[in-house]
Amino acid sequence: MKGRTRVNHPPEAPLPADNRPLVAPVYQSVKFAFESLEETLRFNRGEREGYFYTRRSNPTTRQLELLLAELQQRDDCVATGSGAAAVATALISQLRAGDHVLCFVETYGPTLGLIRGTLARLGVTHAMLSVEDDAGIERALAERKTKLVYFESPTNPVTRIADIARLTKAAHAAGALSVMDNTFAGFHNHGQYGVDLFVHSLTKYASGHGDVMGGAVIARKELAQVVRRESVLLGPLLDPHAAFLVMRGMKTYYLRYEAQAASALKVARFLAEHPAVARVHYPGLPDHPRHALARAQMLEFGSIVTFDLARGAEAVRPFIDALEFFAVTPSLGSVESLAMPSQLLKVRGLSAETQAVSGIGEGTVRLSIGIEDTDELIEDLDAALGGGR
Repeated sequence: MKGRTRVNHPPEAPLPADNRPLVAPVYQSVKFAFESLEETLRFNRGEREGYFYTRRSNPTTRQLELLLAELQQRDDCVATGSGAAAVATALISQLRAGDHVLCFVETYGPTLGLIRGTLARLGVTHAMLSVEDDAGIERALAERKTKLVYFESPTNPVTRIADIARLTKAAHAAGALSVMDNTFAGFHNHGQYGVDLFVHSLTKYASGHGDVMGGAVIARKELAQVVRRESVLLGPLLDPHAAFLVMRGMKTYYLRYEAQAASALKVARFLAEHPAVARVHYPGLPDHPRHALARAQMLEFGSIVTFDLARGAEAVRPFIDALEFFAVTPSLGSVESLAMPSQLLKVRGLSAETQAVSGIGEGTVRLSIGIEDTDELIEDLDAALGGGR
């Protein structure tokens, strides 16, 4: 074989059947081939397993999807290039012009932007309530035919807790699908409830190191197939190398999440006693309005601690600027501790009344607790708050 041909058809180095790599390889290939046209056609007809084009599926990405589906106690998963892509693909795959969505004020800003903007332009209507308004949710579902209920728990950023069993039961009784952004709680929480589709940002706890973006839609088989068909057309694929990095992050997922949640609880207790803090929003504290519900639904309470500064807006800038170990940057769930002030948390385009319902005040700050030494984090927060203890 001449060199020009050989460099494009290099010799294979097959592994013996009893000789496997401990870490799965990255299939950094767009295309896969079968031995014959007939086998290719059989694959296209769904008569055999295999891979053909990475936009449809890839072995590295598929391994990640199977892992996440199992952790969330569902049949299947579709991985995407970002959490926002997962939200968009999940919603677009289930909604049509004329459908109605019930969503909530305490929802991630870009998700509300998608529902209130993009989907509205495509003819999908919506109503917004508070996720804690159980009676209002049931009333809204009884009064208007609704295709889908979209919610989070704990919510971003003020960690409100949905009554998942009651909400999903009400949705199903009304013939609506329930879609839950489960990013804050993680893959090991909430699988026992009747949620139809889970969405996650893999950028957060799954990756854990702030160096790769990704998303996932997890559901029972028939719904996941609809999501995948839409995904192939829209093209929000997760790159195989990114999938490999997320898989690497998942190896320490439980260790990180449990350590971060334990540290967050200590930080929340500290803040709750500090004179410069008016209120702490953390479901692990007994005075959280839905502490008992959170304890019943979750194994831990998460790593997000949100609080309101007693002096309001005037205290935010000096507090943020004084922090040493907390980076002021988006995202959460990574090994580094992060801080986000109210100016970066508010959803744009909401009325003053709706903003008030969201619970985000002028002095609100969201912390994402990392894996640093907890005592040093508390010392940093105390110094930035001006001491007073």
